[in-house]
Amino acid sequence: MKNVTLSIDEELLEKAREKLRATGKTVNQEFREHMARIAGADIHLEAEIAAFRKRAGQGNSLGWKWNREELYEERMKWPRP
Repeated sequence: MKNVTLSIDEELLEKAREKLRATGKTVNQEFREHMARIAGADIHLEAEIAAFRKRAGQGNSLGWKWNREELYEERMKWPRP
């Protein structure tokens, strides 16, 4: 595991410690979990983009095309009973 040195405002660090004490975590634990979420987010995003590209263009509107007036007219009927 790599050590990292950070510069953090003392008051901010103390407030974070106080909140984390209530959860039984340390600042180091929270930071490691946050970094893991950030690193993992790219993996999920790439998978979601790939799934979107796979499905893109597969819809069938049966020839129907929307227009702004119809959508606005439908919206003005809200709230529906």
